[in-house]
Amino acid sequence: MGSGLRRNEILALMRAEGKASVEALAERFDVTVQTIRRDLGELANEGKIDRVHGGATIRQGVTNIVYEERRKLNAEAKERIARMVSDHVPTNVSLFINIGTTTEAVAHELLDHENITVVTNDINVANILSANESCEIIVSGGTLRRSDGGLVGDLATQMIEQFKVDIAIIGASALDEEGDLLDFDLREVRVSKSIIRHARKVYLVTDASKFERTAPVRIASFAELDAIFIDKPLPHGLQARCREWGTDVFVAD
Repeated sequence: MGSGLRRNEILALMRAEGKASVEALAERFDVTVQTIRRDLGELANEGKIDRVHGGATIRQGVTNIVYEERRKLNAEAKERIARMVSDHVPTNVSLFINIGTTTEAVAHELLDHENITVVTNDINVANILSANESCEIIVSGGTLRRSDGGLVGDLATQMIEQFKVDIAIIGASALDEEGDLLDFDLREVRVSKSIIRHARKVYLVTDASKFERTAPVRIASFAELDAIFIDKPLPHGLQARCREWGTDVFVAD
C-alpha cells in the first residue's frame, strides 16, 4: 500500500473513531511506528489531525462528528433541554425546526402537542412528528445531505422564505463565548439565517459542550435570539451580555 492511500485510510479511520494510537495503526497497516509517525506528521501539517502523545486526534474545527455519534453525545442533557423547550411551545402554533440532534429531541417532545404546523429541513424531524396526527408537516426542498438527513442549499432557503412562523427552534454545531452560533456547512447556514429572519421568535436549543467545539461559519449572534435553552449556565460574561441583549436563558439543570 502506498503512503498516500495509507494516509487516506488512517484519516477515514480517525473520522470514525475520533482518535488513534501510533502502535495500533502500525499493527493495523503492518508498518513500523516510524512510518506511522511520518504519516501522522503529514496529516497534521495538512491541518486534518492534531498530534497528541502516543497518537493523534481528528481536528474537530474543520469536520463535523459522525451523525450517529452526535446523537449519543450528551443524550440525557438533550432530553432535558427538549422537555423544557416543549413547555414554552403552546398549541395552535407554527414552527420552524432546523437540522440537529437536539432539535430532533425537541420533535419527540412535541408528539402530544395539538394543532401545530412544523416547517423543517430535517427529514428525521419530519419522520418523528409523523406520529402526531395533530401536526401538519411541511418539508422544505433542497439537496439531501445523506450524513444526517438535512436538506440544504438554495431551494431549501427559497422554500423557507415563503413562510412567517410563530417560533423557530434551531440548533448549532458550535458556540463561542462572544455569543456567536457557528456551523460547518455554508449551505446549511444560509437556510438557518433564513429561518431566523422569518420567525417571530427564535429559540436556540443546545448543550453546553458546544462551547468546547469550533466551526468556521457564523450563523448569528445570541443578540438575535429570543431565548436559549441549555443544560448548564452560560459563561458569566456572556450571561451578562444576554441580559443586555434581552435574550432569555433557561437552564435545564
